[in-house]
Amino acid sequence: MAKEFPVPPVVFKSGGNPTAGGAAFQQRRVPTAPFQPPRPSSSGIPFMSFDIGSAAASTSSGPIYGGPMGGAGSANFEDEEPLLDELGIHPDQIWKKIRSILIPFRLNYVVHKDSDLSGPILLYMSFCLFQLLAGKIQFGVILGWIVVSSIFLYVVFNMMAGRSGNLDLHTCTSVVGYCMLPLVILSALSLFLPQGGIVSLALAALFVLWSTRASTGLLVSLADGGDESRGLIAYACFLIYTLFSLLIVF
Repeated sequence: MAKEFPVPPVVFKSGGNPTAGGAAFQQRRVPTAPFQPPRPSSSGIPFMSFDIGSAAASTSSGPIYGGPMGGAGSANFEDEEPLLDELGIHPDQIWKKIRSILIPFRLNYVVHKDSDLSGPILLYMSFCLFQLLAGKIQFGVILGWIVVSSIFLYVVFNMMAGRSGNLDLHTCTSVVGYCMLPLVILSALSLFLPQGGIVSLALAALFVLWSTRASTGLLVSLADGGDESRGLIAYACFLIYTLFSLLIVF
């Protein structure tokens, strides 16, 4: 005969039997936290297409944040200026100035009114390159002489012109640089000529006179007060370009 043990009844705090209130228990829902938004259904998720043209149509839920610049990411770059123009380099203007120096008897003074340093720097670098091909490393010497020559010619011109002289250092440096074109051509020709010969000296004298005439005419036409002392200005320019020609001949 099996012995029976008395089992006390189980009493729940809710006061009901789970078997009897099963339907009510299943209807209870877990409450969501107030900071958690409800999950949208699969049909409400916006589709992001890889096609740039259809991106605006596919994202109908709202605008996408474009960063601190707002809508600057979709700016039209065709309205931007070319890079050379932003740097102040105008190749067509440089070519016009160089072409005016090539004909010393018909100088175009109008194109040299807007002085720049991009053309002179190009000619200086070409001059240094031809000297390097000749076996002469003179970058520092040429740069130092260019600075000293520009300041020297600027001081001499304004002292002779007096109070009526209005030549600035920027214009003087531009004129001295563009009138270096004959010496650049001479440095290129000297690669095929013997150094120190009679032919080299004759060509050097011819190209120095070419540079002197061009620089004197430009300085007198671009600045006031130089007509009366044209000969002295020409002498100063002759000394400057003779100094550079000695680097080429010897």
